[in-house]
Amino acid sequence: MSDFLSRIFNKLDGALESGARAAARRHGRRSALTRIGGILVGGAAAMALPFDRAYGAAAAGKSSESSDKSCDYWRYCALDGFLCTTMGGSKTSCPVGSEASVVTWVGTCQNPGDNRSYLISYYDCCGKAPYLGAQFCLRSEGERPGYNMGLYNDINWCVANTNQGYHCTVALVVGVAS
Repeated sequence: MSDFLSRIFNKLDGALESGARAAARRHGRRSALTRIGGILVGGAAAMALPFDRAYGAAAAGKSSESSDKSCDYWRYCALDGFLCTTMGGSKTSCPVGSEASVVTWVGTCQNPGDNRSYLISYYDCCGKAPYLGAQFCLRSEGERPGYNMGLYNDINWCVANTNQGYHCTVALVVGVAS
C-alpha cells in the first residue's frame, strides 16, 4: 500500500512541478507585480466610489420608493417610453444589442428617499424593436413645448444614431439640482 501511495505522490509532485515551471516560463515577475499592483490600486479606487446609504432603509421596508420596473419610480418623472429595466437593461444601461442615443433630454425629479431634486438625463436605447409586453410609461411632469428640444420627451432621440430604431429609455442621475 505504501508503494502505491508513493507512486501517486511522485506523479502528483511531478505534475505540480511541471505546472509551476510552465507557469514561470509564461509569466514573469513583472507581470505578477503588475497584477498585484492593479489589484491594490483597484481596491483603493473601489473604496473611493460613492454608495447609496438609502439602500439599507429601502431593504428594511423604511422607504416608500417603488421599484425601478414601475412607472411610479421617482427617476421616471419625465420619461416617455418603454422602461429598459423591463427589457433586459437597467435604469442606467441599455440592454445587450442596443446602443445609447447620441442625444438626450433632461428632467428634474425629486427623490422621496431624501427629498432632494436631481437632474436626470434620459436617453433612448436604439437598434432594436421594443418587446411585446414591455412596460410603457408616459410621465411628462415639467415637460416643455416641442420647440425647446432638450426638455421635450416626445421625440425619437435615436434619429442621430446610425441605427434609428427605438428600443427603450434609461434614466441616469447627473447630479443634484440646485
